[in-house]
Amino acid sequence: MPNVIEPAADAAKNARYAVVVSEWNKAVTAKLADGAVASFKEAGVAEEGVDVVWVPGAWEIPVVVQRLADTCRYAGIVTLGAVIKGETAHDHWINHGVTEALMRIATEHSLPVLFGVLMCDTMEQALSRAGGAVGNKGVECAEAALRMAAILKALPTS
Repeated sequence: MPNVIEPAADAAKNARYAVVVSEWNKAVTAKLADGAVASFKEAGVAEEGVDVVWVPGAWEIPVVVQRLADTCRYAGIVTLGAVIKGETAHDHWINHGVTEALMRIATEHSLPVLFGVLMCDTMEQALSRAGGAVGNKGVECAEAALRMAAILKALPTS
């Protein structure tokens, strides 16, 4: 029978988390941020254990995540944004660049960087994922950050 490594009990709620949120499409991202912060609070994370950083747009998220990751203060970082498809390929390049950068930061730092940057065709799709019919991706990312922090805490370090 294999050895199953279980997440460390209650380790995640005593840790520090960051939420990096894009101001672009704030009608969506504010709801995502509210959901993430509420999830951390509901899980027992102290209010002072969550830092929220607002950035101008999705493109600016990775540089802030990199700076936060470099501090080694955080058990997880939630990233939230809403990139809506336009008439040009701009959204494609933003989405690709942000995705690649965040994955690199996560793997280089062995740090959960949760991806809540919505990539939608319409504003309606984005709003549906920010507390509408499809749920709230901010909530989902915060829950995943807590679980990943507990899993990493339980894993051997060498």
